Amino acid sequence: MKTLTDLSPAEVREAFKESGFPAFRAGQVLKWIYENSVTDFRNMSNLSKSLREELAAKWQIDSLREVKRNSASDGTIKFGFALHDTHIIESVLIPMENGKQTFCISSQVGCAMGCKFCNTARMGMVRNLSPSEIVCQVLYLYREAGLREQHRSFNVVFMGMGEPLANLDNVLKAMRILIDKDGMNLSRRRITVSTCGIVAGIRRLAREEYPPRLAISLNAADDETRLKIMPVTEGNPLSELLDQLRRYPLPQRERFTFEYVLIRDVNDRDKDAASLSRLLNKLRYKINLIPFNPFPGSDYLAPDPVRIEAFQQILFSKNITATIRKSKGQDIQGACGQLAVSVEKELG
Repeated sequence: MKTLTDLSPAEVREAFKESGFPAFRAGQVLKWIYENSVTDFRNMSNLSKSLREELAAKWQIDSLREVKRNSASDGTIKFGFALHDTHIIESVLIPMENGKQTFCISSQVGCAMGCKFCNTARMGMVRNLSPSEIVCQVLYLYREAGLREQHRSFNVVFMGMGEPLANLDNVLKAMRILIDKDGMNLSRRRITVSTCGIVAGIRRLAREEYPPRLAISLNAADDETRLKIMPVTEGNPLSELLDQLRRYPLPQRERFTFEYVLIRDVNDRDKDAASLSRLLNKLRYKINLIPFNPFPGSDYLAPDPVRIEAFQQILFSKNITATIRKSKGQDIQGACGQLAVSVEKELG
């Protein structure tokens, strides 16, 4: 059975036309899905029962099934979703201090990047997610957060399982559906793509009509250190990465975010902090310092708080905006770098 949320709104209208449905029916269905977050034809009350049955026989809407939910003491909720082939992905609903919500969504089952500080990397690469499997994470979290009733906005961050730029065709299509006025009608400023720094992928993003905000997982100021903890550096050296970022169509009032996972005795030295300002010359940016979040079997440790603050103060002395991320969902393994599937075994 085909999945309606794999299609852009324009493709939905064309599919309805080819099936002989009146044009306005496509608009009704799109409104139910993307404005009301309704993913069951049976609940679309302004459609006749016979039409609902005909649509349900032809298409499905939701490509996810919730199989696990963990709530953290800070209000963060981590969801485990089963896909049609029984693989599991995880998404995280994160309440922010400003009252808004951030949806951390996945783009792949597993990941091939092999970053040593990331639990997802230990899964290896399983497969890419379809546009529907990406979009439906947003729809599900939107519904669970009750945002339609509260009239509140939200942010989408591609910081869950997988490397978004390694599944770029499907990520781009999902983003276009989220941005489309007949889709989620989400501002591009509300979407952030986090990447290990795949140069060719950033080049493609730059050609998009509505390029997203970028967060680059940097984690070292030199290729040698970066290669030790991020194998993707081979073939994507810092020189080429930064050259491509300087060509990126960054709006005047926006900045890149460089994510820097602080790992004890690996990249948390004074000289590492001092090197960052030289490396990132001629870019508008901020640095998000992320103390390493431990996970079972990890060989790394987070620096102690005094070292983290000292690192930040060195950046301040170079007139660099640097924040220390307050990791949320640590007690449910829902923080940065901690996502990995353990429920697949439970499903047999």
